[in-house]
Amino acid sequence: MLKQIVVILCSILLVSCAKHAGINGYTGPELSPAPLQQKFQEIPPLDGPKITIAVYSFTDKTGQRKPNDKFSSLSSAVTQGAESWVIQALQEVGDGTWFQVVERVGLDNLVKERQLIRSTREQYEGEEAKNLKPLLFAGLLIEGAVVGYDSNVVSGGSGARYLGIGAQTQYRVDTVTIAMRVVSVNTGEVLLSVTTQKDIASHASGVDVFKFLDLGTKALEIESGMAINEPVNYAVRAAVEQSIVEIVEQGERRGLWQYKTSDTQKQERVNNDKTMGNYNNPIVDGASK
Repeated sequence: MLKQIVVILCSILLVSCAKHAGINGYTGPELSPAPLQQKFQEIPPLDGPKITIAVYSFTDKTGQRKPNDKFSSLSSAVTQGAESWVIQALQEVGDGTWFQVVERVGLDNLVKERQLIRSTREQYEGEEAKNLKPLLFAGLLIEGAVVGYDSNVVSGGSGARYLGIGAQTQYRVDTVTIAMRVVSVNTGEVLLSVTTQKDIASHASGVDVFKFLDLGTKALEIESGMAINEPVNYAVRAAVEQSIVEIVEQGERRGLWQYKTSDTQKQERVNNDKTMGNYNNPIVDGASK
């Protein structure tokens, strides 16, 4: 009995210490840190009023189904409502000081509700009916989609077995790709375009025992294991947030907007603009000039 316990412990130790060379030095999947909340807060505020921006849709264009090695799945591999993450990321970036997001995903419901309010007021209040405030219109549009989902990009594992006692570990990596662009409503020009990728890590490990007892007339089989799968929604959200961060930084470098700085830094920026020439900003209504 003591010998069997020693063998089990040695097997587990062997697997836990194993190193995977993999492809191009890949050493196995690593869980990513939480989505980019800290980086969102570190972005400097916008120098000027909030930029009014609209998101109509952010669809899944991959057509991929959930990967399954045993049977065909009808469930989609990625979320069909990624615009929720886009809207939330726009509202949170720079501690909420950058974008004013207007409702466009449920525009039909919004228009119908406004028509209902207007007709009800006219019916009961007549000519004295109070008018609704005009809807905000956006100077910029966010367009894009989930354009790629590659399953089983990298996979591997290792294991060891001795006298019917063994342990093994396996891993696989999927990749989701997000494309996002900023379009000027004033001119229709695509001002910014970014593409980001996020790996989705899955890991499984287990220990099993298979022995014959009582002169080979009875079999003993024991299995134990655990699997960790990184949520696909988490990966889509992280990729969306990274895209928003890159859009803000890229737009600042191209002169579409500016970070809020001190008076000295602002004067230096003005002098540089006079030297290099002013950029014809195509953003309208709510954007920094």
